[in-house]
Amino acid sequence: MTTIAELGEIGLIARITAGLPQSAGVIVGVGDDAAVLDIGCGELLVATCDAQVEDTHFRLRHTNPHDIGQRALAVNLSDIAAMGARPRFALISLLMPPTLDIAVLDGIYEGLREEAAQFDVALVGGNIARNAERLIIDITLLGTGTRNMLLRRDSAKPGDAVMVTGSLGSAAAGLLVLEDEQLAAKIPSEKLVGVLAALRTPTPRVAAGQWLAQHDVTTGVDVSDGLAADLSHICEASGVGAHIEAESLPIQPEVVTLATLAGREPQDLALFGGEDYELVFTVPADRADVLAHELFVATGVKATAIGTICEGSAMTLFRQGKPSPLRSNGWDHLRST
Repeated sequence: MTTIAELGEIGLIARITAGLPQSAGVIVGVGDDAAVLDIGCGELLVATCDAQVEDTHFRLRHTNPHDIGQRALAVNLSDIAAMGARPRFALISLLMPPTLDIAVLDGIYEGLREEAAQFDVALVGGNIARNAERLIIDITLLGTGTRNMLLRRDSAKPGDAVMVTGSLGSAAAGLLVLEDEQLAAKIPSEKLVGVLAALRTPTPRVAAGQWLAQHDVTTGVDVSDGLAADLSHICEASGVGAHIEAESLPIQPEVVTLATLAGREPQDLALFGGEDYELVFTVPADRADVLAHELFVATGVKATAIGTICEGSAMTLFRQGKPSPLRSNGWDHLRST
């Protein structure tokens, strides 16, 4: 017997989607951040779904309900952002214990409504079902995008620069704080605000994704499972490899401090930690510096060049000029506990 834990998330997806019938209306199907569907009008439909599960993605004892609701929609918005699309409509399914305090649900919906209002998303329906063990929030998000101007994973070219928005490793550092009270006590509370916010209420790069889709970017993906894992999706889909410079990874000072105190390598948090919900993208190298400047002027979002797309299929990490294989390890829902 083979268990799904042995198969892993990527292996399971490949197994259950093998042999799916092709449809003329599916422009991008399984294997990207969102599906892109041709419904016969001027714009394309972009569709994604993501579930947030109590004690897997959030803990009620550690996070207030408002932030849970905000985060549940934000992670779906990040998928739409990774395609360079505009989020439009959300359907929310709730699976919950009958004993759940109604005040918790009120708080969750307050966060959902605020996040939806910020990104001009309409909450248009969903479903409610009983689940005896834990709360699950499952969201389907629909967006629209301009034909031939959406970001995909399969168009990176050797020589392209690899870039990432914002900073990396902050959500992983926030998780270290939540799981280790002694570590948290070593840092002034004001120094923890940023990493905890990165974990609890990530900022989806919707405006940046839409801007990038219109400005010479060759591929894009959001950083949900960890930079190394998500970059590997671009490499596999495009048939290329990548060289990443460890010293170029954008990491906040408090992440360095927390990682060091925890006996962890800060760059490993950036590479493998996950849940940063930044965008990693590729762009012709001669456009990288100008694009980063223009992106910041247009959206206020910083972008950093962290490496180069290369021939072959291997990802290589350079630390102080010394190469080593960059494994594509990251969060796996089925293998992680």
